[in-house]
Amino acid sequence: MAGAAGCVTAAKGQTLASETRRYKDAATEFDVYRLTDPTHESWLPASYERAVSRRDSFLIYSSDRAGSVQAYRMDLKSGQSRTLTRAENLVRESLTLAPDERSFYYLDGRSVYMANLGNARAREVHRIEEGFELGRGFSVSEDGLYGLLVEEKPGTSRLRLITLRSGGVQTVVESPEPISDPLPRPRRAGVLYHRGNELWLVNFDGGQNRRLRIAAGGLGPAVWSVDGRTLLYLNFPADTKQLNNLRESTPDTNEDRLIAATSQFISFGGNADSSVLVGASGSKASPYVLLLVRAAKRELTLCEHKASDPRLVSPIFSPNSQRIFFQSDKDGKLAIYSMIVDKLVEATEVEDK
Repeated sequence: MAGAAGCVTAAKGQTLASETRRYKDAATEFDVYRLTDPTHESWLPASYERAVSRRDSFLIYSSDRAGSVQAYRMDLKSGQSRTLTRAENLVRESLTLAPDERSFYYLDGRSVYMANLGNARAREVHRIEEGFELGRGFSVSEDGLYGLLVEEKPGTSRLRLITLRSGGVQTVVESPEPISDPLPRPRRAGVLYHRGNELWLVNFDGGQNRRLRIAAGGLGPAVWSVDGRTLLYLNFPADTKQLNNLRESTPDTNEDRLIAATSQFISFGGNADSSVLVGASGSKASPYVLLLVRAAKRELTLCEHKASDPRLVSPIFSPNSQRIFFQSDKDGKLAIYSMIVDKLVEATEVEDK
């Protein structure tokens, strides 16, 4: 019966039973919560999107649990999920909460939509013009006024600025090299983006477009500090005998410094004040999720992730720094996991928007 039900697309607004299961991690004996069933696939939004509410009460995610990939809102207390979309071609990593947490944004095929979290009603905000296709990356500014979207066609990649209230759109920058992962700069009208293996920073009006001076080597994920003054990023040294390291760049002064070497982090996320980082190790011998305390430059193993591809793990903190979330296919298909870390990480203040 469960298998048959899984082939029927859930109606928008339908509430689905909790799939949460708690277990003791084999490596650390810490409690881990598997929030979704690994008999179907579930995905967190991209690590730079807003996936968790400020009060740590709910999570938005995508899943094919009801037969097609749709967006869901999970109550983190009850574990129940509510269907939010009836999308035809949902871009599963694109979900992001609006700053007021009354609505959320997502990509469906060639369009950007905004949907109300209460009644799930959606409206199209922007549609990609003919000749261009969706590139990699969509995000919303911290004030909720603008969306940043990557569009591309052969030989050209461009970053578009969408005025979300009116639907107006303008091109911020174009490049013959692939552009991806736009990150609006907090408290400033600017956006960071990946261009090949480089980080670039540009104003919303297209001015002061420049490449940041960062350490040589491969480039991993990057996140802004809460005040937008500095940027944290993963560096993969060309010398494979050296450890992957976390670094901090200050764009306004062109400074770049080492935060700490890591246990081969392949992805990471920071808590609200960037004092503690959570990372996923890419080491096959030690496939762990770990906390890194910046002040002490020490790591603490939280649990095993055992993902077939460690880049999928993408750990993140809740806004109040009391919980982490990550994903793994270690139990079958990709599922979402969580751990409460309130005894290890101090709570951070959360401002209502």
